[in-house]
Amino acid sequence: MRSVSIVAIAQLPVVKANSDSLSHMAASVIREAMRNAGVTRIQALFVGNMLADELQNQKHLGALFADEAGLHGIEAMRVGAATAGGAAALRVAYLAVASGEVDVAVAMGAEKMSDSSAVPALAKALDAKLEVPLGANMINRNAELMRMYMERYKVPKGGFTNFSLNAHKNAKTNPYAMFRKPVSVATVRNSRMIYAPLRLYDSAPICDGAAAVVLVPTEQASEYGQHSVRILGSAMATDYFRMEDRPSPLQLRAAQISAEKTYRMAGLTREDVNVFEVHDAFTIMSALQLEAAGFAAAGRGWKLAQENEIGLKGKMPITTFGGLKARGHPVGASALYQTCELFLQLTGQAGKNQVRKAKVGMMQSIGGVASTVVTHILGGE
Repeated sequence: MRSVSIVAIAQLPVVKANSDSLSHMAASVIREAMRNAGVTRIQALFVGNMLADELQNQKHLGALFADEAGLHGIEAMRVGAATAGGAAALRVAYLAVASGEVDVAVAMGAEKMSDSSAVPALAKALDAKLEVPLGANMINRNAELMRMYMERYKVPKGGFTNFSLNAHKNAKTNPYAMFRKPVSVATVRNSRMIYAPLRLYDSAPICDGAAAVVLVPTEQASEYGQHSVRILGSAMATDYFRMEDRPSPLQLRAAQISAEKTYRMAGLTREDVNVFEVHDAFTIMSALQLEAAGFAAAGRGWKLAQENEIGLKGKMPITTFGGLKARGHPVGASALYQTCELFLQLTGQAGKNQVRKAKVGMMQSIGGVASTVVTHILGGE
């Protein structure tokens, strides 16, 4: 297997509703990423998207996006893993280049969630026979995890507040973020209850966005510009599909397994990681991922936030550009935004969001209620 590097990125600002079509959004970031890499042709395109079937009545996105971008004749496919689709697309692109089958690939994600009601479509990441008929959706499933966690570990009211505060503080200086103003403690704690104990500021917004990255063999990376980062590790794991079937629902086994595989592949430990982009679609997932990846003991992930250790100058910076909560969570594209953000961190281009001496970054993307988790570790060249 060859070493693989990311040599260029492209992002659209995340917005509540983008007036452009899904295919135009996708083509624009594909072409921009290619321009930034100085290439006019790629060999393969891998697409992350979850909702186009329901919200745009559109399948066959690989060929559609390739056509829209003027890339006729290339290999192109959509890669599905529910809300982890963007990370799955990145992993498949990585494997294609690492195998030697492809020399230049684009991994991208695009989602236009504003076209219709996204909540019922998102629920299709759950069991259609045993969960959805009983009223299960992504909101109440995560609320149940949050309730269990708070009861078991005696988390006080407001114990998760700093996850939201940190995300919104970092989004303020991210030009691609949906929410670019900080919020107060009172605003977070008094926000509308969505499904107890989960409040509005515990949940990422419905939105539109697209992002893309260009991957090449590391030995050729210098040919594509002055900045690049290596993919040091990539792994994917699954858990029991339904929460109720898991021996320990508060232990995200897929997150733990994929993180451990990625550490081994990279030849690193958690102590080597300087930045962690978590899949904070719900604040409870931030705490659980910090624990699963080894940055906190069971029941202590929330304490990292409460003790202000997750900020840009903390022990483990997370959501450094706002995360899914404040940058926005266009689900099929979210992992590609994470990838772009780690690229900026590891190449020293993060500006006011820069984590000092960031050399190694990790990201996790969650499919469903952590039924699938994809982990990547990136390193500066």
